[in-house]
Formats: sequence, structure tokens, C-alpha cells
Amino acid sequence: MRYTLRQLELFSAVARCQSLTRAAQEVHLTQPAVSMQVRQLEESLGLPLFEPDGRGIRLTEAGREFAGHVEEVLERVENLDEIAARWRGVRTGRVRLGVVSTAKYFVPRLLGQFLRSHPGIDFRLSVHNREAILRELAGNTVDLVIMGRPPEEIECTATPFAPNLLGIVAAPEHPLSRRRRMELPELSREPFIVREPGSGTRAAMERVFASHRTKFQTSMELASNETIKQAVIAGLGLGFLSLHTVRHELATGRLVLLDVVGLPVRRQWYLVQRASRRLVPAAEEFGAFLVREAEALINSEGNLLDLLAAPPRKPPAKARPKRPRATSR
Repeated sequence: MRYTLRQLELFSAVARCQSLTRAAQEVHLTQPAVSMQVRQLEESLGLPLFEPDGRGIRLTEAGREFAGHVEEVLERVENLDEIAARWRGVRTGRVRLGVVSTAKYFVPRLLGQFLRSHPGIDFRLSVHNREAILRELAGNTVDLVIMGRPPEEIECTATPFAPNLLGIVAAPEHPLSRRRRMELPELSREPFIVREPGSGTRAAMERVFASHRTKFQTSMELASNETIKQAVIAGLGLGFLSLHTVRHELATGRLVLLDVVGLPVRRQWYLVQRASRRLVPAAEEFGAFLVREAEALINSEGNLLDLLAAPPRKPPAKARPKRPRATSR
């Protein structure tokens, strides 16, 4: 063979990172070592795979086509490892799992439960907003994706495994927190703290408001659910979030769910994969586990609907500073 499997692995890392330096860090080699292996691969093929791009590099047209085939080769090699492991009776394997950022609040609990009975399986987890996760799915660099709405532009299969409730939250001191049965258009003048474009939560919010033929006012745009929660708690505006992200704050009274007709809206969490992708056995087993057990595990801290039906707890009172005692002279 004119080139080695290791050279293909290093080429794949450089193609994915679009940087020799980042690829070297990922594979724990020096940059000159990675550069030499990629150069030897190019010499073996008689083709330039990369070309300069400012201070960095990018794939040539030949390199882009070559990269797609290399990913297939590396995936087949992983399949061979999986098959051998199965014949040895060892439950091992690697699963590349993409997760939209809103799902990170419950995915660790699912992984922890799964790995208790499958300790030999290794997960490579990537957490991004919807737009970035879709790029990974399109690039075939993940086996499975957990997201709130399957893509229409990518041919894939999507399996629902748990409900996803989305609603509008406010600080408990907000005047609207005491209102009942509000219509969504009544909130059109309220300032909202929203996720960035490309986020699934932002897209869901836009669809909900559009279905009521009304708009929302944006006072702040943030790329983190955690930051949005803190801003809403501070009274800077309202937030439209998956209730999985605010379960703790609702239970402790730091946030309240506004009583809006038609909300919270009920969506689903989906397990998504490329239709053409053959899953390794470890990924298949994880997918079956999600469909079988995920909903019960997600609700193990209390069903969200039950939490919403219960009266909200008052937020903890702030301690008053003690007055100094008067002393007699």
C-alpha cells in the first residue's frame, strides 16, 4: 500500500480542523510530524490535498472529494473493530454523539445510566447550537444527534424519545407573574432575552409567535441558556426556554412560568441519524436505550407537568443586615 491508515487518520483530522496546529493538538503529535505525514500522503497520491488560505489552509477540490471517501474508510475500520469485539464477547465501541446545547441539561444523566451497564463504550460528545450540529450531521462526523426538530434539508431518520416543553419564564417579581390566562399578543411589547439565530430554541420561539400572528421585542441576544436564565432572574426581561433548562429555578421559585394561553408548547426530543449511515453496534444499542428508557430517566427528578401544576415556591428571602446594638456609655 502506498499510504497508511495512520496517514488517512491524520489527513481526516487536518481536514476537519482546517488547521495543522489544531489537528496536531487533537491527535497529540507535533505540528511538523502531522505536516510530514500529510505531505507523504499527497506524494503517494500525486495530488495536492490542501492549499494556502491566508495564514491557514483549506482543502483543494480534490481534497474535498478525497475527504468524504476517507471518512467512509475510517468508519468501516471502526466497524471491523466493533465486529471483532462482538465475537470476543466484549461490549466495546465508540459513539460520536452530537447534542444541541439545550439538551445538555439531561443528556449527562442518560449517558451516566447507559455507561453503568456498558462501561466499555466510549462517547465522543460535541455540544453546539442547532446550526453547528446540522453541519456535523451533514459532514457525517457524528453517528447520532439529539435535537428538538429534525432537519428537512438532510435525508435522515428521526426517532422521538421524550417530550420537550417550551414556555415563557419571568422573575417572580415581574408584574406579569401574577396575571392569568394571558394571550400571547399581550406580550408583544415586553422585552425578551433571546438565543442567537441558528439556535433551535430561537427558531421554536419564532414559530410560536408567528403562529399567533404577533412579534416579540428583543432587548438582548445571548448564546447561552445559562446567561439568559441569570438575566431573566435579574429582571432584565422575559425568556422563552425549554423547561428542561429551568427545572431547578422553577422548583425553587427563582423563576416563574407565565400563564399564557397555548403555552407551554409541547415538542419532542429526537434521535437523528443520516439515512445512509450504517451505525456501529454501540450506537445502535445506545439508540435503543434512549427509546426504551430516556423519558423515565429525564423525569426521574419529577415530571415537568406535575411541577407546573404545583404552586410555585417562594424564592428564598434575602437576609437583612443586622443593626448594630446600641451601647450605653
